[in-house]
Amino acid sequence: MDYTKKIMHCSNYWYNDGLRKAQIRDLSGAILSLRQSLQYNKGNIAARNLLGLVYYGRGEVAEALVEWIISKNLKPRDNIANEYIQRVQDSSRRLEAMDHAIQVYNQCLQLCRQGSIDMAILKLRQVIGGHPTFVKAYQLLALIYIQDGQYPKANSLLRTASKLDTTNATTLRYMHELELHRSKVPARSEKKKEKRKKKNSVEYKDGNETIIQPAYHIVKTIAGKFTIMNIIIGALIGAMIVWYLIVPSVNQSKSEKTNKQIIEYSEQINAMKAQISAMTRTLDNYRTAGSDSEAAAQNAASTSDSYENLMSASTQYNSGNYTYDVIADSLLNVNRDLLGASGQEMYDEMTGEVYPSACEIKYEAGIEALNVANYSSAIDNLSKVVRMNADYDDGGARLNLGIAYLRSGDNDNAIANFQAVVQEYPDTDYAQEATNNLNMISQNTEETQKTE
Repeated sequence: MDYTKKIMHCSNYWYNDGLRKAQIRDLSGAILSLRQSLQYNKGNIAARNLLGLVYYGRGEVAEALVEWIISKNLKPRDNIANEYIQRVQDSSRRLEAMDHAIQVYNQCLQLCRQGSIDMAILKLRQVIGGHPTFVKAYQLLALIYIQDGQYPKANSLLRTASKLDTTNATTLRYMHELELHRSKVPARSEKKKEKRKKKNSVEYKDGNETIIQPAYHIVKTIAGKFTIMNIIIGALIGAMIVWYLIVPSVNQSKSEKTNKQIIEYSEQINAMKAQISAMTRTLDNYRTAGSDSEAAAQNAASTSDSYENLMSASTQYNSGNYTYDVIADSLLNVNRDLLGASGQEMYDEMTGEVYPSACEIKYEAGIEALNVANYSSAIDNLSKVVRMNADYDDGGARLNLGIAYLRSGDNDNAIANFQAVVQEYPDTDYAQEATNNLNMISQNTEETQKTE
C-alpha cells in the first residue's frame, strides 16, 4: 500500500469537506475539516489558503494572515495567498479598524468582569458597526442582553452570528441559553419588563424553589472564560506556526536544514516588515503631534532603525556573500531592548553565530593598526570587539583599546579601559601593564600641572 498516496487522499478529502462547509457558511465546521486536512499534509496550499479565508470571514484577520504568510513561505510563486496579503496591506485603514475592533472587544471583556455592562454594550455596538463580520462581538453582546432580559435583541444578534457561522458552538449554546431563559420567565407587561431591567439580580423558578442570582454573574464568568480562551488560542497559533515551520527530524541533510532556516527567517523578516511599517506610521504620527512628542518619535525611529539593521544583517547572513565582520557591523547597530520577542530571539541566534569569528577578525585588525600607529583604525576595531565581547582575550581587548586611546591623546577613555582591566582581571600580566600605564598617566599629569 502506498501510504503517501493514502495520506494525500485523506488531506484532499478533508479539504473538499471544508470547502463544502465554507460554501454554506458553516465556518466552524470548515475550520475543523481544514485543520484535519493540514494534519495529513501541511503543504496543502489550497487548504491553508482556504483556512485563511474562513478566518477572515469570521473577522479574525490576524489568524488569516498567519495562514497566508505560512502558505507564502511554503510556495513563494504562483500563490494566491500573495494577493490576499497584498489586499490586506493595501487597505491599511481597514486593517487598522479591524485591529482597533479587536482591542475594543478585549476591553469589553474586562468591563464585563468589572461590572461596567452599560459601557461594554456601547463599545460592542461600535465594534459591530465598524466590523460587521466579527462573530465574537455578536456573541458577547447577545450574552449581555440575555442576562439583562432583553431577549428580542439577543435573539436578533444570535441570528446574525448564526448567518455568519451557521454551526458555531458558542452561538448555538447561547441560543439554547436564550430558550431556557424564555421558558423560565412568565409572560408579563412591558412595564414589568422595564422594571426587571433595572434590577440588580436575576430571579427565576426551579420547581418549588425560587433561585436568585446576582446580575451579570454569567457575563463575568463567561468574560473570564473568553479571556482564557483568547490566551489559549494565541498559544495554539504560536504552536502551530512552530509545528509547521520547524522540521522535527533530527537526521535531515544539510540542505534540508538550510531550507528550514530560510523559511523561518523569511517569516520573521515578514513579521518584522509589518512591525517596521507599524513603527513608521507611529513615527509619522509623533512627528505631526508637535514638539511635545519629540522624545517618543526618536524612540520609534530608533526601533525602526534597529529592525532595519537586523533585517540587513539577516539578508547578509543568508546570502553567504558577506564575511562575519561585515555582518557584525550591522548587528552592532541593533538595539536589542527595542526589539520584540521574535526579533530578540533572531538577534541572539545571529550574534551567537557571528560574533566569535567577527571578534577574532577585528581583534587582529586592531592589533595590526596599533602596531603601525593607525590609532583611529585600532580604536574602531578594538572598540567593536569590546562591544561584542568585553572579556575577549581575558582583558587583552580592553588593554589594547586603552593603549590606542592613550597614544591618540585621549587620556579619559584610556584611563577608563585600564581601570576596567585592573578591576576585572587582577593578578594578571594585563592588569600589571594597565597599572603601569595608569601610573605613567598620573605622573605626566602631575608634571604638566607643575609646569603650568
